[in-house]
Amino acid sequence: MAVNPVPPVALLTYSTKPRGGVVHTLALADALHDLGHDVLVVGLGDPAEGFFRPTRAPVTIVPAPAAGASLEEKVERNTAALASALVDVAAGHPILHAQDCIAARAVTRSRAAGTAAGALTVSVRTVHHVDDFSSAVLMDCQRQAIIEPDVVLTVSRHWRDILAAEYGVQARVVHNGVDVERFRDVRPELARSLRARVTGPDGRDRPVLLSVGGIEPRKGSVHLVRALAMAAPELAVPPVLAVLGGHSFQDHRPYRESVLAELPGLGLALGRDVVELGTVPDEEMPGWYAAADALAFPSTKEGFGLAVLEAMSAGLPVVTSDLPAFQEYLRGGVDVLMVPVGDEPALAAALVTLLRDDRVREGLRAAGARVARRFTWPAAAAEHASLYAELAAGSDRPGGGGG
Repeated sequence: MAVNPVPPVALLTYSTKPRGGVVHTLALADALHDLGHDVLVVGLGDPAEGFFRPTRAPVTIVPAPAAGASLEEKVERNTAALASALVDVAAGHPILHAQDCIAARAVTRSRAAGTAAGALTVSVRTVHHVDDFSSAVLMDCQRQAIIEPDVVLTVSRHWRDILAAEYGVQARVVHNGVDVERFRDVRPELARSLRARVTGPDGRDRPVLLSVGGIEPRKGSVHLVRALAMAAPELAVPPVLAVLGGHSFQDHRPYRESVLAELPGLGLALGRDVVELGTVPDEEMPGWYAAADALAFPSTKEGFGLAVLEAMSAGLPVVTSDLPAFQEYLRGGVDVLMVPVGDEPALAAALVTLLRDDRVREGLRAAGARVARRFTWPAAAAEHASLYAELAAGSDRPGGGGG
């Protein structure tokens, strides 16, 4: 039986910074490139800086416009800038695959212009999760970015069901992947130096808890610092929480400031018990997982949770909240310690167990390694390539709500 060819594909993302959707985009693009497919990554950012890490796949950086006075203005300007660039991109890429709502809306605009010029494209959108915006304008923008694409993908059955129930969109599930070798093979001296950066010269024996994603509502940061304060008295040596990341399209500064304002009342000090590291160089990321004693990931909403797979690849035990997306591929008490969303005493107890009980840690490390090996980027790329080939052949589209 003949195999349908995979047409040139452009993978689109709203940023060049290391947020989850951007990490997903670059990993998928490199895996498709390694399989021999014609793929281009298009991101919105500073062309002189490029993406936060090198890529094997070719890239195009569209200059990001000046930020607007409001989030609504920023979204509009970024959408317009990306849409303008995509008219030319679409001429050589029959499939435009957006990874976020800004890119998806840009595809819709570019297709209107491209159709008039004779360029026809198929729009694909991966919905990682749906945000809770306070702005009616942004909620409408997000909704249109879900219902307009020809084909919609998502990374978990939980979000597939939400898209069907709330948006009338039939999405296909294609899971994330992880580069196990990258996170498993870390130089011990790098891990030691990074650990010393947060424990200090007089605190090398302090346990290190890692948080990935910055201080923001979706990451459950306020619950984590409160749980940290509860856990500290139960341990012989109080842990230090190292917080990585924080670059976000939305402005989470008020939330961050309110979380940090709680620290003194909790008996915690910024810089001693909670250390903000911000966005670290990509080459350091495996080292931070190796430097820590556990990943604390008590999110209130996630599409899949790439950081969980990265930590497991590095042999790091994990505590998560009991989100439905996590429960699809993780078993509480076997692969991770899992606690109810927002349950600070339960989270504190889980952190204490992880830092006290060697048997629990070793069991989670072994189980986590098995979980990580089930999810690879080559497998995800092959599944995407199969979908692209179906679309190129004009077969029935497996999802999507508009067009």
